[in-house]
Amino acid sequence: MDQPKIERVLRLMKLLTGNLNYTIEELAERLGTSPRSVYRYIETFKEAGFVVHKLEGGVYRLGKESRYFKDISQLIHFTDEEAYIVNQLIEALDNTNVIKQNLRKKLTSVYNCTSLAECVVEGKNAVNINHLVEAIGERKQVVLKRYASSHTGVARDRLVEPFGFTTNYVQVWCYEPESGLNKLFNTARIGSVEVLSEGWKHTEQHHEGYIDIFRITGFEQRRVRLELGMMAHNLLVEEYPLASRDLTPIDESHWLLDTMVCDYVGIGRFVMGLADDIRILTPEFEEYIGSLVERISKKSPQK
Repeated sequence: MDQPKIERVLRLMKLLTGNLNYTIEELAERLGTSPRSVYRYIETFKEAGFVVHKLEGGVYRLGKESRYFKDISQLIHFTDEEAYIVNQLIEALDNTNVIKQNLRKKLTSVYNCTSLAECVVEGKNAVNINHLVEAIGERKQVVLKRYASSHTGVARDRLVEPFGFTTNYVQVWCYEPESGLNKLFNTARIGSVEVLSEGWKHTEQHHEGYIDIFRITGFEQRRVRLELGMMAHNLLVEEYPLASRDLTPIDESHWLLDTMVCDYVGIGRFVMGLADDIRILTPEFEEYIGSLVERISKKSPQK
């Protein structure tokens, strides 16, 4: 059996043991082969001692009672802990890193990233994210049904081309043809996902923005420098682990945070909560905090 056939057989085994159900025609389409070849591969599974079930609707599944099923399942799928670690390692890479892009492509083509998604999301959101993972892997357009926008306060359908996720699948990067912009859509606000037959039409326009250590996103960055005390340092690395890469010790109880942020909102919220243990070293950001304090004081009831 040549290399392409071996790859198709392994992918078929993954599809037959995964969380989604497929007919012979759907399996053939996903594997890029003919229904006749899929039948032949399934017969090979049976001859090897596996039990293959044909369910209602013409769906095929590899039976859990099959010989070696547990070993094969563990080989093909990540455990929850493995999936979480792999996800964190890939997301921690810089977005321009070619290795990150290659890893995503390989995980999508072999695993569909389903195990990665299921380790951090549940229920309806897991179903939506799996559809998005599928669309990204097959480079398909989707409709985000009844997407509830926090900006407009309106829930409506959005035609998009999804191409990447933020950490833990909280948001999905999409190109929206209607606006001609790359946007982040919060996965929790999606009613359902309809994967279309139409492929991507704007691939060259796909571009992920930045995500700073406070998980704020944007397409521009600005530098902020802070001197942190012990408490601020500890809380920062506990709540925002990626901050560790931007910290430099000053002495035993003080650290310098020198980082790029997409917006002052995230870092501002952190600083306001620990103002007594932080010294601001960036004039522009100090002005922002000053104006924020002034606005808050104006809203306070007068005694």
